[in-house]
Amino acid sequence: MGHNLQSGERLRPIDLARAHGLSTQAVRNYEEAGILPAAARTPHGYRTYTPLHGRALGAFLALVRGHGHRAAASIMRAVNEGAADEAFRLLDESHAQLLEDRRTLRAVEDALRDLEPDTTQSTPSGTTFIGPLARGLGVRSATLRKWERAGLVRPRRDPLTGYRVFDEADVRDARLAHQLRRGGYLLEQIAPLIAQVRSAGGLQPLEAALTGWRARLTARGRAMLTGAAELEAYLRDRG
Repeated sequence: MGHNLQSGERLRPIDLARAHGLSTQAVRNYEEAGILPAAARTPHGYRTYTPLHGRALGAFLALVRGHGHRAAASIMRAVNEGAADEAFRLLDESHAQLLEDRRTLRAVEDALRDLEPDTTQSTPSGTTFIGPLARGLGVRSATLRKWERAGLVRPRRDPLTGYRVFDEADVRDARLAHQLRRGGYLLEQIAPLIAQVRSAGGLQPLEAALTGWRARLTARGRAMLTGAAELEAYLRDRG
């Protein structure tokens, strides 16, 4: 197939669009953005494409599924400008981000698995104060105040004493933050994870969310493989 891709076969924008389920305007936009090589023009100014453009479009659409639109566009522009090393660097960055996302998922899973039964001294209503909570976690009260400033815990204030009052959800968030900190995660990395626990409604619902998270990472990894194969074919045919 590759030996025909740069032949004199002409494709109209509509031909390229239909083959990939796009509009002709999308094809023109991709060319103008440098995602596709520049098209030849007829004497009347109409664009004409070749099967090589189809290969480029297929590579881009495959890359989008694994790397996202912005990264895929940058990769294709680099290739079409003859800057293959830059394209490979962008690919490496995207793979590194996927690896970091996998590490984050594993850290959350490990933190959930390692949570011990709550041993903090709580009142019958299920609330506790900063001192007992700090002792139960083995941290200083100043650490909990720092976590509060970072949004990891959100204790209310007793209207009479002004003391911080941690309810069961606050204790849960503090324990999860403690596990993640022990795993080497920064406060700014932990905050969005705690937010996910809150939005999920607790730890048990979060476990189902983690299953979906893991599935999305797997799908992304496979899409990257497909995108790499399509890009390699395009690079080979360009050469």
